[in-house]
Amino acid sequence: MEREPGDGSLFFRGLQNRAHEKVKLRKRKSALYLRPQRSRRRGDLLGENIYLVLFTIALRICNCFLVQTSFVPDEYWQSLEVAHHMVFEYPFYGYLTWEWTERLRGYTYPLIFASIYKILHLLGKDSVQLLIWIPRFAQALLSAIADLRLYSLMKQLENQQVARWVFFCQLCSWFTWYCCTRTLTNTMETVLTIIALFYYPLEGSKSVDSVKYSSLVALAFIIRPTAVIPWIPLLFRHFWQEQRKLDLILHQFLPVGFATLSWSLMIDRIFFGQWTLVQYNFLKFNVLQNLGTFYGSHPWHWYFSQGFPVVLGTHLPFFIHGCFLAPKRYQILLVTVLWTLLVYSMLSHKEFRFIYPVLPFCMVFCGYSLNHLKTWKKPALSFLFLSNMLLALYTGLVHQRGTLDVMTHIQELCYNNPNNSAASVFVMMPCHSTPLYSHVHYPLPMRFLQCPPDLTGKSQYLDEADTFYQNPLSWLYKEFHNNSTLPTYLLIFNVLEEEISAFLISRNYERTAVFFHTHLPEGRTGSHIYIYERKLKGKLYRR
Repeated sequence: MEREPGDGSLFFRGLQNRAHEKVKLRKRKSALYLRPQRSRRRGDLLGENIYLVLFTIALRICNCFLVQTSFVPDEYWQSLEVAHHMVFEYPFYGYLTWEWTERLRGYTYPLIFASIYKILHLLGKDSVQLLIWIPRFAQALLSAIADLRLYSLMKQLENQQVARWVFFCQLCSWFTWYCCTRTLTNTMETVLTIIALFYYPLEGSKSVDSVKYSSLVALAFIIRPTAVIPWIPLLFRHFWQEQRKLDLILHQFLPVGFATLSWSLMIDRIFFGQWTLVQYNFLKFNVLQNLGTFYGSHPWHWYFSQGFPVVLGTHLPFFIHGCFLAPKRYQILLVTVLWTLLVYSMLSHKEFRFIYPVLPFCMVFCGYSLNHLKTWKKPALSFLFLSNMLLALYTGLVHQRGTLDVMTHIQELCYNNPNNSAASVFVMMPCHSTPLYSHVHYPLPMRFLQCPPDLTGKSQYLDEADTFYQNPLSWLYKEFHNNSTLPTYLLIFNVLEEEISAFLISRNYERTAVFFHTHLPEGRTGSHIYIYERKLKGKLYRR
């Protein structure tokens, strides 16, 4: 049969109309979906709402200002003091502890702050206040980015509601508040761990990137070799679930590890003057030889009975509750926490900050607990917020602040009396109690009691600090038998004053300042710090 002419034209016209309708539909669909994406890009920063980002950054900067106390010596002696020595290496203008002479620490982390110091120096803005605060601002900014990455990850794995509760738990954690703006290698380790977890292949994650997460883990290892401990179960899980195992190792892990380790070797070669694998030296000293016990030891159960409960604080019941409620895919995070506690429990030397990197993992379970609370949610939130903030403000503004206040006073004495070039300071407190040139920034001869561990295997070894505290009065008379060698200023804890009062009187020292330090003195640490200044011919030395 032949088709009539009118039928053919009608057929083709119908096809054209249907095609035209499909094009119109595609155009409408495109318009509907593209407009929100453009507005989302305009209003986002770091993948999140710009107001949330600015709030988090502002909170961490406020956090930085509200932490004015000292935690451990390493926040100065493994970062700021090293950076100051790298940039301002004049006579009497820097000091490196035994860890650097023995090459147990690498220069990668201090180099961050040394770069900041160098820029300030070139701009002529290297005032002592900027040298103290800008590195802490930088650490606060990095911690804020880590907080946001934790929130983004939980939004991918669960939903916005669960993510908000995890974010709330992270922000109001007293220990996170206490540590996250300090220039500690543990703080940077925690920041890198959180950001790496964002790219780790967790079930449900939409931001998986093996190269990025392995690079961050490698950098954390370079900064602090024990950072690999929490990642051992995570790396093993990734390897076990990966179908292309050989490609994972040859094309991702090995190139990343080689590049990162080469970078570390080159930096340390420049500053040590010889090729040094500090990561091996660090693990040999702290893990294989377990010589960290020189600085104190605790029973094996300390992390479970004291360390972990103290670090979690009032989050602990919510963490336990969340462990029972969380889906099975979060078991790897719980295994990581338990594994880290077990490994660190095998080492005799224990500190709260060592387990800080797994604290954000715990916040996931705490947030899951809060999300499932119904009748007691408001009282629980109030309790969690108030209890953590009270503890955070006390530890950040009151507890152990004297060691920083006294160095501020020394710095003011230097700048108010620039002609007193013969002045000197002797810190007669447990070694590394105070920072030094990073908080004074003046070429003032300063000395403190030394406490290097015995690396030669001597029996009955005593460092200078231990020898001093065995008989302080006898030690002082022997050390300063000649008046010409007497320091201008003596810094002591109040518990030492009565024992050395005869020396202070006989050498014409007078107490000129008192600084509160802590309500909880223990051992050689007192509640107050005294500054004694030597009088010369009836007048104070500085006048």
